[in-house]
Amino acid sequence: MASESSFDVVSKVDKQEVANALNQAQKELAQRYDFKGVGAEVDFSGEKILMKANSEERVKAVLDVLQSKLVKRGISLKSLDAGEPFASGKEYRIEAGIKEGIAQDQAKKINKIIRDEGPKGVKSQIQGDELRVSSKSRDDLQEVISLLKSSDLDVDLQFINYR
Repeated sequence: MASESSFDVVSKVDKQEVANALNQAQKELAQRYDFKGVGAEVDFSGEKILMKANSEERVKAVLDVLQSKLVKRGISLKSLDAGEPFASGKEYRIEAGIKEGIAQDQAKKINKIIRDEGPKGVKSQIQGDELRVSSKSRDDLQEVISLLKSSDLDVDLQFINYR
């Protein structure tokens, strides 16, 4: 077995699970007594998630409901890019987005972690918004996966195409 083994490091989010979490959050906001009459709602328009309520505390509670639904659906909160509450007329809003793909600076940071702390025979290269990690030894690749899982990165990573 002289050929190289490899895997890809990606950051992807299941759009259907996000839609399900948003629907569940909307249902909970409509049913909960503490959200009656405060204008609490969650809207999703393509790329942006918009949360609204009549006070800053309420809009933060709406965000909390959404986060709990995302976690129950298996979506990491590292994928949710939520801003700070801001006043818009008589209501408060929070805009959030779903992060997909590994940004260039994050990819360079992951590359550096693999180079500095990983096993010696491991090579990694950036390919668009993902990373390809390769080595002759599958044990080294397993070691890199556990190294990346334990490192504190603000990106939700998945490991695919392990061969």
